[in-house]
Amino acid sequence: MSEDIHENFKIMLQKIKAHDKIIIHRHNKPDGDAMGSQIGLKHIIKENYKDKQVYVVGDSAGQYSFMDDSVMDELTDDCFDGALCIILDCGSKTLISDTRYERAACTLRFDHHIFDQKIADYEIIDTSYESCCGLITRFAIECGLRVPSLAAKSLFTGMVTDSGRFRYDATTARTLRHAAFLLEQQFSMDNVYRNLYSEDYESKKLRASFLLKANFTEHNVAYIYTSYEELKKLGTDTFTISRGMVNTMADIKGVDIWVNFTEIENNSVLCELRSSCYNINPIAKKYGGGGHKKASGATVANKETAMQMLHDLDLLATEAPAEN
Repeated sequence: MSEDIHENFKIMLQKIKAHDKIIIHRHNKPDGDAMGSQIGLKHIIKENYKDKQVYVVGDSAGQYSFMDDSVMDELTDDCFDGALCIILDCGSKTLISDTRYERAACTLRFDHHIFDQKIADYEIIDTSYESCCGLITRFAIECGLRVPSLAAKSLFTGMVTDSGRFRYDATTARTLRHAAFLLEQQFSMDNVYRNLYSEDYESKKLRASFLLKANFTEHNVAYIYTSYEELKKLGTDTFTISRGMVNTMADIKGVDIWVNFTEIENNSVLCELRSSCYNINPIAKKYGGGGHKKASGATVANKETAMQMLHDLDLLATEAPAEN
């Protein structure tokens, strides 16, 4: 870790110490990393500064509602006046799941996405971390903060999900050291994995049906397109179909790029882009999105634009893969 970031940790801690009311935000439609970093940081602060009021805000935890303390607080607007708001795991203002952070006296951001825009008064953005949970874990370690069991379990959950169970190449020796530190705080790793990866029969059938929907471009980019009519017939939430089904195409031999298109209201299309060895982030950014080098997303206006994106991905697949 660079000395600059170490000094920024000290600044972040000073701001936390200076405010009695702290409200923690993350991106909407949360994944395990967003929920884990939010819950984890909340309980780290509460453990070390017991007199502080600490709240978490945002939309529902959705499929991560099994996580302890995942129910969001309902706050009135005036609660944000004079508060410190901390934004986690979020690279764009448009994705923050409660815009009232703008009323706060001071704002902080911890993030591991590729930088897109300044959001908070003070920010630590480090793309070398596999997860925001990993960054929060490092913050706690560097600052000598106690990490209670519930916080450790939450942070470990987010670390697992964003590293693909420690398979993605963002996983480093540091990742595993941080995971070991969290496990030392005494929680059941088996309980985490059982909740994360157990599926009912209907869910498994849904995943199988999506794999059968996969198509392939000339240069072997795998893609699935779900129309709005199909989405309504499925009777499940958009997140489950969009982000939840993209990796049904992962690990297909010979496929290095895959994308899941999900049509929603007003003909807009959610695009989830993934790759095993290409930097697909510039294409996501070209279409108004962002994220990571090998996992990004965007929302485009219509199917025609989605197919233009697919064409760009197909052209990318003709190039030499990026260095891992």
